[in-house]
Amino acid sequence: MTYVEGFVLAVPTARKEDFRKHAADLAPLFKQFGVTRVVEAWGDDVPDGKVTDFKGAVKAEEGENVVFSWFEYPDRATRDAANEKMRSDPRMEAMGASMPFDGKRMIMGGFTSIVEESAGGAMGYADGFVAPVPDGKKEAYREMAAKAAVVFKEYGATRVVEGWGDDVPDGKVTDFKRAVKAETGENVVYSWIEWPSKQARDEGWKKVMADERMKPDFANMPFDGKRMFWGGFAPIIDQ
Repeated sequence: MTYVEGFVLAVPTARKEDFRKHAADLAPLFKQFGVTRVVEAWGDDVPDGKVTDFKGAVKAEEGENVVFSWFEYPDRATRDAANEKMRSDPRMEAMGASMPFDGKRMIMGGFTSIVEESAGGAMGYADGFVAPVPDGKKEAYREMAAKAAVVFKEYGATRVVEGWGDDVPDGKVTDFKRAVKAETGENVVYSWIEWPSKQARDEGWKKVMADERMKPDFANMPFDGKRMFWGGFAPIIDQ
């Protein structure tokens, strides 16, 4: 199963093209280190939440947008080796000095995929999710997510990935745990749904919400939905 390095960051809206170019310049370098796929997705439909949301997760300021991005690896060992190379490569230091965003507010972590369903096809849009899940309910969550993935694919999704927190560090300013207000005994799930286009996503969600199989069983939910946050993102890098 794919190992995922997930990121969420705040980027000034006026510097979108600077960010895209910065990410595009770095992507081939990451691929040299062992990353099999680099995705950077620009916030397109990112709602405010009552308890948590993407903007609050990275303390987004006025005039900033949220980017949801991930690296894919064949396994954690490859990811760990890649991170070692990144830390020692002088090209990374040079790129880091010219980042078009506030790196102190970027959150990141390593996730082991527990659901990975693919129907094939290019990604034109993505829904991103971050949620707190009790450690003891990992299997219950996986079962629920696996059933939902089948429905999403039926209605047009091309890929569904659910990543279970494996290496989710504490940050000095922000981090995944604080983003979902994780409590003792809870882990973080980082997940996404890929769609061919935003139109396919919008039409797919209407069908999903009307499907009896997707009616929530609030009495047996394996996580606190009030602290889950989500948003729609348009890819600007997918290599």
